[in-house]
Amino acid sequence: MKKSGQLKKTQGIEWPVLITGTLIKRYKRFLADVRLGDGSLVTAHCPNSGAMKACSSPGRPVYLSYHDNPKRKLKYTWEIIQMPDSLVGVNTLIPNKLVKHSIEANRVSELANYDQVVSEIKVSPGARLDLLLKKQTGESCFVEVKNCTLVEDGAACFPDAVTDRGRKHLLELQRLVAEGNRCAMFYLIQRMDAKQFKPADHIDPDYGRELRKAHGHGVEIFVYDVIIDLKRIRLNQKVPFVL
Repeated sequence: MKKSGQLKKTQGIEWPVLITGTLIKRYKRFLADVRLGDGSLVTAHCPNSGAMKACSSPGRPVYLSYHDNPKRKLKYTWEIIQMPDSLVGVNTLIPNKLVKHSIEANRVSELANYDQVVSEIKVSPGARLDLLLKKQTGESCFVEVKNCTLVEDGAACFPDAVTDRGRKHLLELQRLVAEGNRCAMFYLIQRMDAKQFKPADHIDPDYGRELRKAHGHGVEIFVYDVIIDLKRIRLNQKVPFVL
């Protein structure tokens, strides 16, 4: 699927100009107070609804993007935090974009050679999945992408908070598999210090049980980490998972 206009996709996604600051606190899920290098205090949008247990420590260096859009109440967006062992991408909009770009560039061997990648597919009333991959031969694959930022003792864990919505996605994928479709869960670890992946049973045991059930019913699981720096984020390599 790699066409001349898509070659840059193998290099991942470039960040906008990043502004350095120090995290003061994250609160109300979507707000973060940050002290910039010039001493000014700004409130940034935190594009992450999770608990962010392992990547919201006050006093850590963070990197913001600035958006001079009159429609935006908050001009800054929190993109990255520097944790002791890795930069961590906190923007949950990035995984869908990066996974889609990487599939289109044939960077995901398990999902290579599809002719079209469609985003936000309605699969039932009130339910959508992130991606639908299509081949001209009629083959297809539904893919749900999840952002993973929680790493404990070298293990990336998902979710970092109880997620009824995430469990419903697993139910939809199982239904689609039962109807004869290929389906996959794709966990993107937005950091570089994970050696394996496992469901966060200590946070949401229901999700862990449903993930094991889904895998047993034919839902494939792919886990990849990233290479992340202050210029771009790109897909790196497969990470083994333990259920």
